[in-house]
Amino acid sequence: MGLFSLVGTSAQAEAAGTVVHMAQAGSPDDIMPPRKRPRLRVTPYDSPDGVYPRYNPGPDAVRECSVAYVQEHRPSGTVITPHMSCFWRRG
Repeated sequence: MGLFSLVGTSAQAEAAGTVVHMAQAGSPDDIMPPRKRPRLRVTPYDSPDGVYPRYNPGPDAVRECSVAYVQEHRPSGTVITPHMSCFWRRG
């Protein structure tokens, strides 16, 4: 197929009611400038004493802990290990 057969095909498509549009190069004035993206400030969270995550329950809070020995079933056999769970209570 040559160039003439392509032109003839587009002319036949226009005659059949199908509209063919060709891309046109725009002038440099028609180009929109890129949009500016909002800037986000990212600061690392670094606590002074190295405890993360930090939870501040208030000045009058009391930490209550309960300790119990529980059995753990392991492949080497059953062992007894201490387990501690703590929570903050407002005092």
